[in-house]
Amino acid sequence: MRKLNLFAALVALAALVGCSATVDYTAKVNPKIGSGGHGHVFVGANAPFGMTQVGPTSITQEWDWCSGYHDSETSVIGFSHTHLSGTGCGDLFDVTLMPVTGEVAYGRGRLGDYSTGFWSEADRTREVVEPGYYSVPLTRYDIVAEMTATERGGLHRYTFPASDEAAVILDLVHGGCWDRPEDLYAEAESDTRIVGRRHTYGWANAQKVFFVIEFSKPFDSFEPIDEDNFYYRINFKMEEGEQLGIKVALSTVSVEGAKLNFAAELEGKEFDAVRAETKAKWQKELSKIRIYGASKEQEEIFYTGMYHMYVAPSLFSDVDGKYRGADNQVYDNPGFDSYTTFSLWDTYRAKLPLMTITHPEMMDDIVNTMIDIYDKQSFLPIWHLWGCETGCMVGSPGIIAVADAVAKGIEGIDSERAWEALYGSYMHDIRGGRHRKAYGYMPNDLQAESIAHDMEFAIADAAALEVAKRLGKDEEAAYLETRSHSWLNYFDPEVGFVRGKSSTGQWREDFNPYNASRIANEYCEGNAWQYTWLVPHDLDLLVECFGGVEQTLEKLDGLFTADTKMEGEDVTPDISGLIGQYVHGNEPSHHIVYFYTMLGQPWKAADLIYEICATMYSTNVDGLSGNEDVGQMSAWYIMTTLGFYPVEPAAGKYVIGVPMVDRAEMDVEGGIFTVERKGYTAEARYIESVELNGKPLERNYITHEEVVAGGKLTFHMGAEKKAWY
Repeated sequence: MRKLNLFAALVALAALVGCSATVDYTAKVNPKIGSGGHGHVFVGANAPFGMTQVGPTSITQEWDWCSGYHDSETSVIGFSHTHLSGTGCGDLFDVTLMPVTGEVAYGRGRLGDYSTGFWSEADRTREVVEPGYYSVPLTRYDIVAEMTATERGGLHRYTFPASDEAAVILDLVHGGCWDRPEDLYAEAESDTRIVGRRHTYGWANAQKVFFVIEFSKPFDSFEPIDEDNFYYRINFKMEEGEQLGIKVALSTVSVEGAKLNFAAELEGKEFDAVRAETKAKWQKELSKIRIYGASKEQEEIFYTGMYHMYVAPSLFSDVDGKYRGADNQVYDNPGFDSYTTFSLWDTYRAKLPLMTITHPEMMDDIVNTMIDIYDKQSFLPIWHLWGCETGCMVGSPGIIAVADAVAKGIEGIDSERAWEALYGSYMHDIRGGRHRKAYGYMPNDLQAESIAHDMEFAIADAAALEVAKRLGKDEEAAYLETRSHSWLNYFDPEVGFVRGKSSTGQWREDFNPYNASRIANEYCEGNAWQYTWLVPHDLDLLVECFGGVEQTLEKLDGLFTADTKMEGEDVTPDISGLIGQYVHGNEPSHHIVYFYTMLGQPWKAADLIYEICATMYSTNVDGLSGNEDVGQMSAWYIMTTLGFYPVEPAAGKYVIGVPMVDRAEMDVEGGIFTVERKGYTAEARYIESVELNGKPLERNYITHEEVVAGGKLTFHMGAEKKAWY
């Protein structure tokens, strides 16, 4: 892992001492934002980017319970140690502990019927959720459950009523949604320690979890309930108000690895001390960006967004550096921390680019992990989860993520190794790649979701092109330059949209731009209205397709004023947060408002940014307009609040939008990058002029180098609608 230079570290420390000593940024976080609606966020305790996410798991396993928790339902079957946050698919919920008293039935249970399982209602009126800490009373048993976490461990503290039949149930059976057990085992090594494993098949199709569980007092007995079901009852006698502490360490490698993690992170540590340490870790992360002149609601959304961003990527290696590779084999320390939970179709757009600014010392590990995954599976990750390639979503987004970091010169990455992974991935035949090589595009009679796949591959080609140019690979650059425009094969000037095309060159006959069907369609979670604009690297060519800037602006205006209808069979609920046919709740639309700046009408971008921030984000439990998508929804808000956004992947520049606060300070490698807004009022809400380090900025973007060097970006606001550049 690369370290920041000394000067930057001292500047960051000074900022932390000067600001966060007086401002508790963790108090500005509301982890319940996104726990209702379709937000799918994790609610529980975790350390930033930790392997473990310790929190409640519910009976319900429907789509809105992908994280194991939803505000609408209060059942708890136990407290699990791995959870996803903001995803559209469900898995994990490994190694579940449930405190109980008395005799219980063993099973997940049915809502409203305690005779069917050991579940309990949770008293949400007394629930406490803070960064690094979670607590809730279990009303069935009169037990108060508390938990906190380290990177690779979880700590529980259960306050019991008096009972001679108190117990903790270890449930290795029930994971989340698609999770199915394959190999489950636990044994007592002593009267305070249990070890075991949980190997499952699901969205992650070969997930391996090893664990160590240690109790603060000896248990009376360790009782396997049913050898086929793999429930274990650990029995205690408890006094009124007595607290039982439990420490759990995980490993993807082995029980021995879990023991090493336990010794490094949990041995000899008390619950409250770990809670304080983890809060301090969150404080450090949250204070990397400081905003001023924001409303209380803006602050809550902003810092909750940062919190949600830093749930993942998740640490995947043990303290000794060992990790389980994408080929399911165990490897020794490769010289970097290994990570997982790569929701790349979502996060390549804003979250990972933002992390190249705020976490350059971590991005080399993330990218080196992706290169290592390439070495094991022959293509860069798409949606990697616990060492397993899920293949979820379209295109090859790992190319974009790696290319962006390499093109920005992130230290600690071997650019030639990275290029090998990029080349091997963009030339691969999977996911319709062979059709692009054969036809120049993906025909709809040969590839499902052909337009979505092809257009995402075109973006990946453009990103890889930036690296090819940087490394002087002229032949490959020429090839990528041509292929990055493959989407032009779909643009039909007669209808003014991208339209499905067959292997014989025939247009889809029953074309309907509102058709968002999941069945027999060329798009993924969208329709022609959104995908026509999925050319963040090729706006100039799209302008040519429409016949000029004026015609393009007219078409773009039409996107936001079109009917909000979605037609077709089985339209996915992921299509949410609509303004006309603009879909803020799903990622392919996220760059589109910034096209107005690039086309010379930045005031329209500003108007839409104000509207989206006000209507698509709130402090309510349904305060996100779509899935959090492992931080991308929040990353859009955070970067937009700062006044700029990474429209073109790997291009190393950020297009200007409009700042949403009076002042923001961001810790960067060169010191502090400050954004300042001057003269803003309800009427003076448009940019009049921009200065970078005191000099006029006469272009509609700033570069990555300018941001990470530190300095000041000043926006002068006015009432006039104009282009300042």
